[in-house]
Amino acid sequence: MVPFITLEEHFMATSMWDAGESIKYSEQLKFLPKVKEQLLNLDSLRIQDMDAANVALQVISHAPGSCGLGPTENSAANDQLADAIKRHPGRYAGFATLPMLEPTAAAAELERSVKQLGFVGALIDNNVKGKFYDGKDFWPVFEMAETLDVPIYLHPNFPDEQLAKHYQGEFSIGAGISMGTSGFGWHSECALHVLRLFAAGVFDAYPKLKIIVGHFGEMLPFMLGRIAQLSVRWGEIKRKFRQVYDENIWITLSGVWSVDPMACILRNTKIERILYSVDYPFADNQWGVEFMNDLQQSGLVSEEQYQKIAFENAEALLRVKAKK
Repeated sequence: MVPFITLEEHFMATSMWDAGESIKYSEQLKFLPKVKEQLLNLDSLRIQDMDAANVALQVISHAPGSCGLGPTENSAANDQLADAIKRHPGRYAGFATLPMLEPTAAAAELERSVKQLGFVGALIDNNVKGKFYDGKDFWPVFEMAETLDVPIYLHPNFPDEQLAKHYQGEFSIGAGISMGTSGFGWHSECALHVLRLFAAGVFDAYPKLKIIVGHFGEMLPFMLGRIAQLSVRWGEIKRKFRQVYDENIWITLSGVWSVDPMACILRNTKIERILYSVDYPFADNQWGVEFMNDLQQSGLVSEEQYQKIAFENAEALLRVKAKK
């Protein structure tokens, strides 16, 4: 049986849950009653859920919201995750959470997490307090990631108060929250963030920077042709967007359980840049299994391509190994 490596899999530090971070997840908790237990568990329950879905290795990261907190809180969360990785060797790897409101401290924490804790990169919120990372004060984080040769996973985050107003209207509060987060807004905002980094020259400054985006590429593959055509108007950028997409961007298949979009992705995205993921515990590992079965039977991919998506591409990018 082909093993899986998953890259967008979350936990929450107990201290952050107790401090009130859980309030942001009120809508998810209504519909996913097991989420709290799964987020807080880094041992038997998580391993049990992995084994039931043939997940050989889970790359774990903190749930959204932590990057808006300080260095002490982020370091403590990373230390908690590192302890869990030690308890379950070969089953977990780690993406660091970083205090992005303090970019110099964030770069230092990335270095510590990789060199001392053995993490394989970082997963950071798409924005902190409404700020994206195209400003040069944030660039030390990208410089450190390039120096360490590890990826930054740019993950959706809850909209700030100003942005949230765009998702309010003549419909239920719950509908607005969903539209602004996992129902749509998260994904368009992540795509926008990648475009902002490109327009600001981040990929010219750090040509070997590795960025991962989830959820079938956060809409980018489906707008790729138009972006490539129109982004030539965005200023003196040396490396065109299509080159950046091919050389600096990886996408995961987290949380989107339809084979249909794969017909587009497989035509415009290098197979080596496509990685399986789930988005546990906000998505069920079994949904991922069903999707991968559908993909395997769809005729869209060969067996060699299927295995690349399932685990081999993650092994190459993160320098990890799935136990078969």
